Amino acid sequence: MTQLTTPPQTGDDVVLLTVPADGGYLGVLRTATAGLAARLQFALDEIEDLRIAVDEACAMLLAVATRNAELECRFSVTDDALTVEVSVATTRGARLPAESSFAWKVLTALTTSASATAVNGRATIMLLTRRAGAA
Repeated sequence: MTQLTTPPQTGDDVVLLTVPADGGYLGVLRTATAGLAARLQFALDEIEDLRIAVDEACAMLLAVATRNAELECRFSVTDDALTVEVSVATTRGARLPAESSFAWKVLTALTTSASATAVNGRATIMLLTRRAGAA
């Protein structure tokens, strides 16, 4: 089930999107990412970089997801930045790739910052991208 909701006002625009943890649904997240980045007037190359980063983060999470899990994606939009936080329930003992891995090199090269947590059976990757020229 694909679910799109907007939580109560927090000062930022926040969009929550939940899709099955299946590679076939990553296009939905890439499209949402591109649409929100375009809303912030990101340059086309910035939008494409962010789409690739979201795709890479989701691929990392799909590798550790439990069967029938859902990817939860939270987009926080501010005047000059887009934060994308993707999380999934993980299998017991699952580990994300090390920060020295190629996957992390991709994430850090394509975003302003990238971080991950894995606690209580849930892994989360957070990506922050500021628009070029933004303070």
